[in-house]
Amino acid sequence: MGFTLVYLSLIVIIPLSAILIKLHGISWDMFWHTVTTPRALASYRLSFGASFIAALINLIFGVLVAWVLVRYKLPAQKMIDAAVDLPFALPTAVAGIALTTLYAPNGWIGRLLAPLGMKVAYTPAGVVIALAFVGLPFVVRTVQPVLEDLDIAMEEAAASLGANRWQIITRILLPQILPAMTTGFTMAFARAIGEYGSVVFISGNLPLKTEISALLIMVKLEQYDYTGALSIALVMLCVSFLLLLFINRMNSRSEVRYESR
Repeated sequence: MGFTLVYLSLIVIIPLSAILIKLHGISWDMFWHTVTTPRALASYRLSFGASFIAALINLIFGVLVAWVLVRYKLPAQKMIDAAVDLPFALPTAVAGIALTTLYAPNGWIGRLLAPLGMKVAYTPAGVVIALAFVGLPFVVRTVQPVLEDLDIAMEEAAASLGANRWQIITRILLPQILPAMTTGFTMAFARAIGEYGSVVFISGNLPLKTEISALLIMVKLEQYDYTGALSIALVMLCVSFLLLLFINRMNSRSEVRYESR
């Protein structure tokens, strides 16, 4: 316990508490005015909204990818499995440049979408794609070990008793992987909230439209507005912590319900 608290304090608690120390002398009215400007509110909506949508996308397709990797034998499966971890190792700035190159109006994919009236780069949709890219491995690597440990005999027994495929998925598989799914969703959501490098290129960084909160903090730091940057950082910290606390609480309850069965 002592080692854990000391290490956690040095790495997490003390650095984050510096935000509160730096904002000690600011008045409440000044703080509220800073964090509720139209530009700041727009950045909150984009950051949390895009992160939530990206995490949902990763939850669906991450489970499907994990299922395919576990239950099917594919050509070059080791390479495909390793490619899932690529967003972990790839610098986020490189990912942002690659995605922008693909989805820009003159990019390989963007030029195909342009005649259809669809624009991805420099729009909120581009932000969602970038966040989905960096968050996919969290869901896959969380769900995959659980699927590997599942006993296929349970599915075969259910099928022999007359259960159809949908009943097997909803009553046999889903309850067992649900805790892992919510954990993967939480990790992908948390990763997306703090993402900067992959988003800054594809978003276009348009104030009130495609500007995320992390970029707004950087802009204020470049303008030597340290109070404004720390105020927005504090809001992001508090909201992120409360959301993660809520999701983890729901995850714990689902695990308790499953164990009680």
